[in-house]
Amino acid sequence: MKRWLWLGLSGLVACGGEKPDPIDVLPQACPGTTGSRLPGQRSSGLAAAEAPDGVLITFKPKVSASAVAATADFAAVVEREGGTVKRRFPSLNMVSARLSPEALAALQKNPDVLSVEPNRRVYAMGLPTRPPLVSWQGVLSTQGSVGEYTEGLKMVQAPQVWDANNDGVFDTGAPTGAGVKVCVIDSGWDSKHPELKEAFVKGKDFVDDDSDASDVSEELGIVTVGGGHGTHVAATILAQFGTGSGARVSPGEEPNGVVGVAPGASLLVARVLDVKGGGSTDDVIAAVEWCRGEGARIASLSLGAPEPSEKERVAFERVWDSGNGMLSVAASGNDGKERISFPAAYNTYVMAVGAVDLAGDYASFSQYGPELSVVAPGVNVLSATVLGAAALSDVQAGSKPFVSSPLSYTAEGSYTGRLVDCGLGTDRGACGAAATCDGFVAYVDRGDIFFEEKAHNVIEAGARAIIIGNNVADDGEGTFTLGSANTHWVPTVSVSMASGVDLKAMVGQDVTVSTRGLDYQRESGTSMSTPHVSGVAALVMSARPDLSARHVREVLEKTALDDKTTPGFDVKYGHGLVQAAKAVELARSLPMGGGPLPLP
Repeated sequence: MKRWLWLGLSGLVACGGEKPDPIDVLPQACPGTTGSRLPGQRSSGLAAAEAPDGVLITFKPKVSASAVAATADFAAVVEREGGTVKRRFPSLNMVSARLSPEALAALQKNPDVLSVEPNRRVYAMGLPTRPPLVSWQGVLSTQGSVGEYTEGLKMVQAPQVWDANNDGVFDTGAPTGAGVKVCVIDSGWDSKHPELKEAFVKGKDFVDDDSDASDVSEELGIVTVGGGHGTHVAATILAQFGTGSGARVSPGEEPNGVVGVAPGASLLVARVLDVKGGGSTDDVIAAVEWCRGEGARIASLSLGAPEPSEKERVAFERVWDSGNGMLSVAASGNDGKERISFPAAYNTYVMAVGAVDLAGDYASFSQYGPELSVVAPGVNVLSATVLGAAALSDVQAGSKPFVSSPLSYTAEGSYTGRLVDCGLGTDRGACGAAATCDGFVAYVDRGDIFFEEKAHNVIEAGARAIIIGNNVADDGEGTFTLGSANTHWVPTVSVSMASGVDLKAMVGQDVTVSTRGLDYQRESGTSMSTPHVSGVAALVMSARPDLSARHVREVLEKTALDDKTTPGFDVKYGHGLVQAAKAVELARSLPMGGGPLPLP
């Protein structure tokens, strides 16, 4: 969940003026309450399809020139036709470019052009949730709290690898992922989060084309923070062990946060997804090449697209290098259908990861098919997010607390004031004569119009906090959104239908509405299962650095825990639930170099 600081409301004054006659003229908006909307951010779920970002053009290589020179020559040809070259890929004899239809038609007739395909969009593979360089790497902490061991961590046996006696201290000589670089190709990271900054080595931003891989974009002086998808993924792999993280957690949860599957691994960050959760194929290809060039042994991709790209497939084939290169691990997708998303479906070169819930059962959203390799926890996975990006809310009327849920994009803050019934909040006059620009808490019923419209209307009437009452009895507090960021939002929460009835009976009394930021949150999707597998792979490589990527993949598949529903390989569970302790045990039993493949 994204929240924006509560700005622009502290200078409100009483509206003044005489009471208008009861005619169809709305009261004047309170001063300072009519602001422009900021560019919104989408959550981490799969976004709606967008138009391709230009095309990928492959050309015939020149025998008489180096790949770099040949690519430069061809880029010049594209630009002479009026195109704009975005990226060059000498190793693939390819450029990505944006062209007019006329320029594209002219190029397609060029005898040096082998193929042209859309530069398709890719998306984060997390389900929708509520919604910061320099390089450094700190000292690995070896002691923490067993409370940092999440349900998912224990399901994949990670603590059994590096804390077999469960005392909150790394076992001497145990593999923790140390010596292994994992490249997270995603939405970037929060460089301030204490769970990640000690592991960070280097980053590159392929969205903004710079070296700052933070999950942030700036346009026209407006800074927009992403949904924390890449931070959540990276922390699942290698969140740091130990006390004193300083991050904020929900009441009742471990105060030290979480620890990752392979907390000793090193973090490379390749940002290819923008703050809306979308990216382009050419950026993924460039990121894969960069990760490999930076020495990554594992690439973790919690993203994908419904259709393949031949250029992308070739890129993954190259970094796989017949099983001797980089292990790429990717999310199967979240539409619950029998089809694996790409790049996960490039079966020979990429491990496709599906999701199970915390009971080990197939998650209904997880895409499946014959290409599926293994599964891992992907439902309600607790991990780090961008600092303050998650939220917690409180509603207190007198001595009585009410269970509430913050709306996405709510402002962060606390306000106490008179409760005013604003009905459906359909216009500025909905709150009646009880509304003044001195401020109040607006109670608004769900229905008729969007929540953001209701919020705009009651804020203009003077509301400094908002409670939305659900109108569906079995929906609890609901999961609602204000739609987009806005500097004029106020603390906004929702309550159940039953709580709404009780609150309406308290109209005129003082009510306190509070929202505050958290640094950890639970998310679901194959985006969350993928980093569990990437972390287990890092543990195996840490235990046996001499093993090839193909050996590691086979070890993970051979030691996976088979499901009870359909014994043996099947399309929904693949080879089964990845198991770190068993994988490390098998890896350690192999001869130097791993021996012949396939494994017996």
